[in-house]
Amino acid sequence: MGAQPDRAARLDLVLDRDGPTCIWCGREFSALVHPTTEHVVPRVKGGPSWLANEVAACRRCNAERGHRTPVDWLEECLRRGWPADEPRLVRTLTALAAAIATAGGQRRARPYLDGQLRRLGRRAGGAAGQRTG
Repeated sequence: MGAQPDRAARLDLVLDRDGPTCIWCGREFSALVHPTTEHVVPRVKGGPSWLANEVAACRRCNAERGHRTPVDWLEECLRRGWPADEPRLVRTLTALAAAIATAGGQRRARPYLDGQLRRLGRRAGGAAGQRTG
């Protein structure tokens, strides 16, 4: 992966890619609901600071998630009755797996990412857990 855009530019790119809502609670971003970029695979788990590893989340969800896994937080959001965007999470994790396969490296992130994709695949009963590459 080459040089990444700065934080503000990455936020704009993520919003353009994913739309103006929080992936976790579904709230639309506004003057009262501020968007942030959030690493889907946390940095502490080896997640890269790549655009492919970032989604738009409101400050509340970003702070409350902490270091929970994406699937754990997805399930907590759904338990709370929030319209978490599971298809967006699947797309993001799948795209990140493809980016890692292309760029190489990321030894710490790979098993974490594979585990999350498997869990999502079991939740959906579908192909999300099948990693290519």
